[in-house]
Order: sequence, then C-alpha cells, then structure tokens
Amino acid sequence: MDFRQLISEHKQYTFHSHTQFCDGHAPMLDMARAAVAEGFTAYGFTPHSPIPIESPCNMSFDAVEEYIDEYRRISAMPELSSCKFYAGMEVDYLGKDWGPSNEYFKSLPLDFIIGSVHFIPSQSGEPVDIDGKYSSFAKRMLLYFRGDIEYVVHTFYRRTAEMLEKGGFDIVGHFDKVGQNASYFHPGIEDSSFYQGCIEPVINTIIDRGLTIELNTKAYAEHGRFFPGIRYLDRLVRAGVPILVNSDAHAPDRISASRADAYTILNKISAILENS
Repeated sequence: MDFRQLISEHKQYTFHSHTQFCDGHAPMLDMARAAVAEGFTAYGFTPHSPIPIESPCNMSFDAVEEYIDEYRRISAMPELSSCKFYAGMEVDYLGKDWGPSNEYFKSLPLDFIIGSVHFIPSQSGEPVDIDGKYSSFAKRMLLYFRGDIEYVVHTFYRRTAEMLEKGGFDIVGHFDKVGQNASYFHPGIEDSSFYQGCIEPVINTIIDRGLTIELNTKAYAEHGRFFPGIRYLDRLVRAGVPILVNSDAHAPDRISASRADAYTILNKISAILENS
C-alpha cells in the first residue's frame, strides 16, 4: 500500500484497531459503524496476529479465515460505503523464526501489516509479554527478568532492530512502546545515555530506509505520551518519514482518541520547519 498517498487523500482514518478476534472489546461491525459515524474515510482492522506461543491477546490460527470473511462482509455493506475498509494484521516479531517476514503472513489476503514487538525473551529464553498495564509489567519484571530493566530495554530495541532488518511489514508499530513501562519502573531512564544508545539505531534505520511509522495515540489521554514520544517527532518529521496517526482503538468510543492532539503537535512541527 502507498501510505504516502493515503495520508494525503484521507484526513480521517486509522490503520490500527482491535476487535473480538484478539484483545479488542467490540465486534468488527461495531467498530466499522463507529468509523462511519466519526466521518472516517479509511479504516484498517489489525487483529494481533496468531503466534506459536500461548497468548490471551492474540487471535488463533483457526480464526483467521473467519476474520477475513467478516472483513469482506463489512466491506460490502452499502450503509458503510462512505468508508474504505482494509484487512490488516498487527504481527508480533518473536525472533528470526516468527514475524512479519514469515511466509505464513505472505500467504494471507491482507492489505497491509503492522510490525510490532510485544514479547521479549527473559534471560532464560522464555518469551514474556512486556506490553500492557504497568501493574502487570512490574510483576513480570521481578518474576521473569530479575528486576533488570536495562536488559528489558536493550532486548526490546535489539528485537525491534532485527524486525526492521527482516522487513515484511508496511507500518512500524509503536517502536518505543517499552519507554512507558520502563519509565514507571525506573523514572528518568529515557533521559539516560544507555536508553538513547538503545533507541538510536532503530530511529536511524527508520530514517535511512524511509520506513512508514505510526504515531500511536492510544496512551495520550491517560499517560500523556504518544508512541513514538514527542521528543523524537521533530527529527522524524524533518527526515520526511511517513507518519500515520493511529488510535490503536480497542473499543468504538476510542476510535478517535487523541488523534486531534497528535495533529496539533505535527502541525506545529511542520509550521516551524516551513518558517525556518
């Protein structure tokens, strides 16, 4: 998909959302109706991909065909025709043997793929979900990672860098998501030279390759942050990186959550660049 063209053609869109097929809180049809009611002209469904490990947040392999069938049914409904729907998937990168570049995902009739990291291996090699609420993250830090936040941060960004190298995705999903929980666990860590040394190779690769990223607005209202963080946006905009403003909605009433705030910040950055 040519997301540069889509960004220019559509002002009301999101290409990141979750429904009953993973950890979303509403059926696809409810989300589609909310998109139309909100005036969206483009909307992408992105269930968390099947993965070869146990996860309550990911869709099952058996549900993929049902998901595609439901997407096609919704796309053909006349009352929803004011919005163009796309069948996507948020694919977890679990290492060299599983991620967006895997042949399995190439075989699916998808319009686009978001590549994301939610799981990292513990020091003993066990895959652990480091996404989600801080209360769960804090418990897993002690249960699986011996409280070593530097290990978690370094491993998250190393895995993200590996995913960028292997490719297979159309959008890079919330590439600094670990920063939120890491900062709650160790306040100030994002300002450290250690943290910057971990994230810099990822940002450099995104810029050098002109990869399309999302500005994920899901956490802004509650936590006051976007993914990527505001501190990185000026550099990414200056470099001409294509940026999609995605709400990562898990419920119909969150479909436009903080998107206006994101556009305000992006417009301010663009205005500064134009006047400099």
